[in-house]
Amino acid sequence: MVRRLLPALALLAFLTPTTVTAQSEKPPTKTAADPLDGPPYVTAKAWVVMDGKTGKVLRGGNEAEARPMASTSKIMTAWVVLRLAAADPKVLDEVVTYSERAAKTTGSSAKLLVGEKVPVKELLYGLLLPSGNDAAVALGEHFGPRFKGSSDGEGDSLQQFVAELNRRAKSLGLKEMAYKDPNGLSSGNVSSACDLAALTLEAMKDERFRKYVSTRRHECEVTEPDGGKRKVTWTNTNKLLDIEGYEGVKTGTTTPAGNCLVASAKRGDDRLILVVLGSTSVDGRYTDARNLFRWAWLEHGAKGGK
Repeated sequence: MVRRLLPALALLAFLTPTTVTAQSEKPPTKTAADPLDGPPYVTAKAWVVMDGKTGKVLRGGNEAEARPMASTSKIMTAWVVLRLAAADPKVLDEVVTYSERAAKTTGSSAKLLVGEKVPVKELLYGLLLPSGNDAAVALGEHFGPRFKGSSDGEGDSLQQFVAELNRRAKSLGLKEMAYKDPNGLSSGNVSSACDLAALTLEAMKDERFRKYVSTRRHECEVTEPDGGKRKVTWTNTNKLLDIEGYEGVKTGTTTPAGNCLVASAKRGDDRLILVVLGSTSVDGRYTDARNLFRWAWLEHGAKGGK
């Protein structure tokens, strides 16, 4: 009797309301198909493409959003020093002596030691090529006393320099840009992609800045505390410089900021400035940048060919 009931019970279980309901559920809806026009998809959380002559924003994504900017902070650090040099060229020949604080700065480094001396014009390579966090501190300490103190760091030369970075940002109308240090180690160093592009547009007017950021490799001599000499070689972290048409500018990477890149490129008489913030990998920022540059050149054209 039990054996006769088993097939019937199995059939009843198959026809339960729960099973019927599951079979009648609708498949999840899909989002709209990818559009065939517009810029490419990128991993960056924010980006912008700017005309390098007029400053016009050509296209962007979350471009007005303030985000941590990592070592792209050093664009302003270099620009402030070069503004001093524009007023007095002798500034570049001044000698910076590395303090213990500078030498012990963590992260990417120019790899100079306590007590070593180097001219400002050379140390700017150490700032912009290997992205020396230590070089940023050394320059800040050297030049800070020339600027007014700040309410949160009165008397400290480095904080006086940081205060000047913030004043410069304000004077340029860069409302989303703020500094806590001269190198970008602090997550409090923030900017929008638009503000970084606008700052770069200004900095690229300086011939010296253009030379520094486009240099792939630089060797110089530093003076040791005992008067001896040693050579150091700095290599640019910007891989786009290996490709014709790219003029460099600045990389940046920290955990809060992700992988960042500010880049300038020329075709014929035209220049584009591009910023990507928060790309998902080191190589990804270059892929994002190249895809956006390629789209922008095709979309907006360039004198001298596409």
